[in-house]
Amino acid sequence: MKNSDSVFVDTSALYALINRSDIDHGRAIDCLSSLSDGNTSLITSNFILSETYTLILYKIGRTTALRVINGIRESYEIERISLKDEENAWQIITDFDDKNFSYVDATTFAIMTRLGLGEVFSFDDHFNQYPEIQKIPG
Repeated sequence: MKNSDSVFVDTSALYALINRSDIDHGRAIDCLSSLSDGNTSLITSNFILSETYTLILYKIGRTTALRVINGIRESYEIERISLKDEENAWQIITDFDDKNFSYVDATTFAIMTRLGLGEVFSFDDHFNQYPEIQKIPG
C-alpha cells in the first residue's frame, strides 16, 4: 500500500528551490507551496542530503550549503539508507541495464519502495523511468 501522506524530496527539487536562476525554480516554489498546504510529510534520505550539500557547495558556496542543509534537517524527515536498501539499489542498477540510474537515484527507488512512497518531488527524468513512482510536478 502506498503512503499518500508523504512525498520523497530529491536533490533536483531542493536545488531548484534555492537557486533563483534554476529553470525549475518557479515550479519548485509552487509545488512546495501546494505540498505545504496539506498534511504532507516531506521525506528525504541521508544520501540526498550528501548529494545536495555537495551540489550547493560547489555551485553556490559553503555558507548557502550549510544554511540549506540545516533547514532540511530541521524541517524534513531524514530516512537513513540501510544495508538492505543499498543491496536493493544495486539490484535495480543491474536489472535495469537499459537505464543510466545513478547510485543515489537507485537508493531513492529502494527507500521509496521500502516506505511505500509513490510520489517524488523531483525534476530528474529518471524518476519517470522507474515503475510505480509518480514524479511531481508532472
